[in-house]
Amino acid sequence: MNAFFREFRDFAVKGSVIDLAVGIIIGAAFGKIVDSLVKDLVMPIISRLLGGLDFTNWFFVLGKIPENYNGAMTYEALTKAGVPLFAYGNFITILVNFIILAFIIFLMVRQINRLKRDAPPAEPPPTPEEVLLLREIRDSLKNT
Repeated sequence: MNAFFREFRDFAVKGSVIDLAVGIIIGAAFGKIVDSLVKDLVMPIISRLLGGLDFTNWFFVLGKIPENYNGAMTYEALTKAGVPLFAYGNFITILVNFIILAFIIFLMVRQINRLKRDAPPAEPPPTPEEVLLLREIRDSLKNT
């Protein structure tokens, strides 16, 4: 049992697992930024270009609206009332969100790869003393 926990500890503290955790946390925060960019900046512009349409209110009612319901016929109000909706407008918003996020990540990875290519090559480590001595012995044996 100790070997199992030791193996798990070694796995959990490896750099790649910690890097993954940091990436997920930063990705979640970055996702919120992109979500706000799409929801608050991009979609209103697209909506304005298409005649003032509100994508969030593009939906089909799939179920029965309660008879005593007298609220607004908006996506938010109907979902709060528990009415099943086919919300394709919300899907369009999330799709635009994904495309923008994927494009930004593509640009970041592209730039990182460009920086890696432009970096000078790492200097090789010095040859160990043992290898130098073995080469010297080999060369002296060749000459005899």
